[in-house]
Amino acid sequence: MTPLHPTFLTLPLAHRGLHDRAKGRVENSRAAVRAAVEAGYGIEVDIQPSADGVPMVFHDYDLARLTGAQGFIKSKTAAELGEITLTDGGETIPTLAEILEIVAGQVPLLLEVKDQDGTLGPAIGALEEAIGRVIAGYDGPLALMSFNPNSVRVLGGIAPDVPRGLVTDPFRKDYWPMVPPQRRARLALIPDALPLGVSFISHNRAFLDAAPVAALKARGLSILCWTVRSAQEDAAARRIADNVTFEGYLPG
Repeated sequence: MTPLHPTFLTLPLAHRGLHDRAKGRVENSRAAVRAAVEAGYGIEVDIQPSADGVPMVFHDYDLARLTGAQGFIKSKTAAELGEITLTDGGETIPTLAEILEIVAGQVPLLLEVKDQDGTLGPAIGALEEAIGRVIAGYDGPLALMSFNPNSVRVLGGIAPDVPRGLVTDPFRKDYWPMVPPQRRARLALIPDALPLGVSFISHNRAFLDAAPVAALKARGLSILCWTVRSAQEDAAARRIADNVTFEGYLPG
């Protein structure tokens, strides 16, 4: 187990950067990342692959919500994605390499690797390998996480010295309709955390009182959570969580 750098537990983590669409800072954009660095917050961003295997910083599988363009992000090359403008932001979709250059170790950076299997299964690997190549030699507090335990396992082989964690949830059918019921039921118990040797989980903040979370905290794992959207939710989450991933307000 590689522990998290202490700053992951002391600096609140700006969810997809310190985004504010009204101010032209779209989620997961360079501007949102720069704003978080300037404010002294940690940063959480999402990683998706381009058609040519370049790790891109983007949350959705589909381009429509954040760009107005049609199609899936993995259907276009990095060069093509670099020409697509983020709605209201005036900039294009960044690569992971660009974001690493902006952050440059100034604040902790948490990378969520988006599932490429479709059902949180084993059909993954290419994106994880590409991420490993990009982060090699990065000098600064860095951690990797995914909802998919298979992704976390592969990342452990690729980047064993980088802290790894699981993004966790009750995995209810309405939020995870593509995942088979037995798989959802198993993942809700978080059985892979200890076998995978993760140092933390990031749990749905509305369900932090779940028994598996308490059990892992008792075993010494750090508990992060997603996504806190007010000072009131922040205070409630911190009764259990060591730190929060936030948006829509500025933690004190």
